[in-house]
Amino acid sequence: MSLDRPVAPDPYELLPRVGSFTVTSTDVRDGEPLATRHAHGSAGGENVSPQLTWSGAPEGTKSYVVTCFDPDAPIPGGFWHWAAVNIPADTTGLPEGAGASDDALPGAAFHVRSDFGTRDYGGAAPPQGDQVHRYYFVVHAVDVERLDVDENASPSVVSFNLAFHTLARAIVTPTYAH
Repeated sequence: MSLDRPVAPDPYELLPRVGSFTVTSTDVRDGEPLATRHAHGSAGGENVSPQLTWSGAPEGTKSYVVTCFDPDAPIPGGFWHWAAVNIPADTTGLPEGAGASDDALPGAAFHVRSDFGTRDYGGAAPPQGDQVHRYYFVVHAVDVERLDVDENASPSVVSFNLAFHTLARAIVTPTYAH
């Protein structure tokens, strides 16, 4: 079976325009491969979420949501690797490994189920020999303290809610293949 297919578009270019701010990381960089440490165990990794720091969020930001999405998965809707919701507005970053559990997140923030079916960070795991995959780590500046979702929501439901509450996005997009 062949997995040959066109490269998916940048999913955030297809959404309504919002402002932007800055996200940096000591672990990941735009267009550069993720370290194996940030890959899923099934891809030889350690499943550790990368460190993220952000700045310059717009006035009116009342919380953040951090997500990781792979639009290059060989399925119609891409693959959600991480969604941490209701991160307090005074937070300016997450340390490496913050995706391990809700206990590693600040305040009352929590994880929703990734497409792996777990409530934590699920590292990169593209099919062996597939095209290079992009991993969109996105910090969403949100205009409410809490999105109206709970831990049983899917990342797609979180994203739907973000469509109405995102003031700005900060994006870093590393890659991975194996």
